[in-house]
Amino acid sequence: MSASVESPSWRTVEVGRLVLINNGPFAGRIAAIVEIISEKRVLVDGPSSEEKFVVPKGPIALSDVLLTDIKLEIPRALRTGTLKTFWEKAEIDKKWQDSKWAKRSQRTERRKALTDFQRFQLLRAKKQQRYEVRKALAKVKAAA
Repeated sequence: MSASVESPSWRTVEVGRLVLINNGPFAGRIAAIVEIISEKRVLVDGPSSEEKFVVPKGPIALSDVLLTDIKLEIPRALRTGTLKTFWEKAEIDKKWQDSKWAKRSQRTERRKALTDFQRFQLLRAKKQQRYEVRKALAKVKAAA
């Protein structure tokens, strides 16, 4: 009898791993781990091409970030300018915008910005859509 042991595909804290900051002044932005300071803190840097998503290089607690699936192949203790070339070569901003995580956060932000009347219009549109689907389903059931 033979057994195979496979390594789990967990998101590990490692240099080059992209993190989503969820606490502090840069909440909602992504950054790359540049150096591991201790078991609870890392040095992050986020040289995004969009000015509103830039994260300056600095330490952050691991409890304030969420690890993503995206990883950069970079050496330790990289300077911001060099990291920016790696970032642009790997098209990190595009990968992030295409991820489900980013799309969900954009959808949440868009819904937060709705006015009362726009929320009402959305409710009516959803009701109308449900009505049309049920009507078509009833028609198919009646034909069967």
